[in-house]
Amino acid sequence: MTRLLPCLALALALAGVLPAQDAGKKLPLPGTSFEIEGRIAFLILPTSDQRRTGPVAWVWYAPTLPNLPGREERWMFERWLARGIAIAGIDVGESYGSPSGRKLYNALHETLGKKHGLAPRACLLGRSRGGLMLYNWAAENPDKVACIAGIYPVCNLASWPGLPRACGAYGLSADELKASLRQHNPIDRLAPLARAKVPIFHIHGDKDRVVPLDANSRTVAERYKTLGGPITLKVIENQGHNMWPGWFQNQELVDFVIKHAAGNAGKQE
Repeated sequence: MTRLLPCLALALALAGVLPAQDAGKKLPLPGTSFEIEGRIAFLILPTSDQRRTGPVAWVWYAPTLPNLPGREERWMFERWLARGIAIAGIDVGESYGSPSGRKLYNALHETLGKKHGLAPRACLLGRSRGGLMLYNWAAENPDKVACIAGIYPVCNLASWPGLPRACGAYGLSADELKASLRQHNPIDRLAPLARAKVPIFHIHGDKDRVVPLDANSRTVAERYKTLGGPITLKVIENQGHNMWPGWFQNQELVDFVIKHAAGNAGKQE
């Protein structure tokens, strides 16, 4: 048996799939990581006794960075796994929701469906800058979105990181990005999601100075309601952009995802 282990490791390496710790990707729970177009992706699957029949429902987490998802997300992840819901993501670097990042998101979605049996519609979870990444992809793929959840998500490029910092990821100058902002800014791209009646749930602090509530989640809520889209915004008083446990142990957010994942898992495109 011990002789087989090196061979198994080699086979997994050649297939591009390794346990996350062996591939250099630390995760809060056991999972695998693999490369897609040279970028590290991860997948945490429910156990066989947790899974339901049909395609596997899943949460698409962003931002996937060397230190994210972190152990603070473990509480949420455990509850989703217990309901047969997988968690996945891909590291697109500091793409700020740019077309290059969206292209990688397309590749991840295709790979997870074809090779791993995940459902065609994902429950998106954007934490902070992950909002930019997920919302811009969702605006172009509303038929692939079961719901969107956000933990103080960035939804406004002008608010964070600011156009001078974001423009490089778009291959534009700050002035050029400003001129084309309606094509790239989540708060200006909500109409396709509203037409598809994609449900949204945000939690955001009223003392957030990094990703201000008014310029981000509150603007999304106001515009989405005007467009006829279903959205819940839960404002947390006296909280900012921090590691308060309540962000990551919010039963209402967990239940929101479970509700919409459960109605989506068996659907086919």
